[in-house]
Amino acid sequence: MTAATESAEPAASQARSGSGPKPLTVGSKPRIAQMSVYLFVLVPLVALIAAVPAAWGWGLGMVDISLAVVFYVASGLGVTVGFHRLFTHGSFKTNRGVKVALAISGMTAVQGPLITWVADHRRHHAYSDREGDPHSPWRFGSSPVALAKGFWHAHMGWLFERTLTNTDRFAPDLLKDRVLARVNRLFPVWTVASFVLPAILGGLITWSWWGAFTAFFWAGLVRVSVLHHITWSVNSICHMIGERPFKSRDKAANFWPLALVSFGESWHNSHHADPTCARHGVQKGQLDISARMIWMLERIGWAWKVRWPNEKRLARIAATENHS
Repeated sequence: MTAATESAEPAASQARSGSGPKPLTVGSKPRIAQMSVYLFVLVPLVALIAAVPAAWGWGLGMVDISLAVVFYVASGLGVTVGFHRLFTHGSFKTNRGVKVALAISGMTAVQGPLITWVADHRRHHAYSDREGDPHSPWRFGSSPVALAKGFWHAHMGWLFERTLTNTDRFAPDLLKDRVLARVNRLFPVWTVASFVLPAILGGLITWSWWGAFTAFFWAGLVRVSVLHHITWSVNSICHMIGERPFKSRDKAANFWPLALVSFGESWHNSHHADPTCARHGVQKGQLDISARMIWMLERIGWAWKVRWPNEKRLARIAATENHS
């Protein structure tokens, strides 16, 4: 038994007796919820695998590409600006309308309900790369075989586990928000809309059933799967390789090749060193589209109390030496 396990047992015992913190997890996902994970992870993945031969022979036009980009940006920023920087870390304040819009657009990424996503991610930060982290690639050790197994676990394997993060412990603020809780319960509706809306638009623009089908395939299934794997790459790749210019207690790293498609989320060492900062790409030349969107919201008065990086924050997290 590891030291982490030994230290965790008293806390678990206290939680059961009601005298300590609430437990990390609360049983297993309902069977229908687990089946939906398989459905909405594997079906878009199959579509992504089929995409290359499909694009080679038929069915990819400018309408499909345009719709895929629009829905990718909308759902992706819903996750990065909404789920992550606003709801998980409180990097800025905003009004009720923007909160609801970001919550809905984030759920069209089909990465799970808002409150579940936030609870999982707060748990990840609380136990990053230690026992209790739901998706650390270092879970099984540091040998080549262990890291291969860990990469799969961090990237998508953890999604197939039935353990459910305790939202009462990690997201009580969202559970108490009646509007967000109501929006959260409608996750199946936003999931259906994420696939149906591209099909409707594709059909109307091309005025054909074929246009509806190809839009459903490219701007629905393929777009969701690509975004899935970009998000999951932050969990896996960005905890394994990259640069570590800032102090953090884990192995989070900055990995520049993912910066554009992840909307700035791959500046992961910077983020783990200062989780509540609204900008993750804090060094010169580091592209961070999510931070730019928050800046735009601030400019029009829809965001305030934004936690921007400054000399004091950067000095606090500066490493004595760079790590790679």
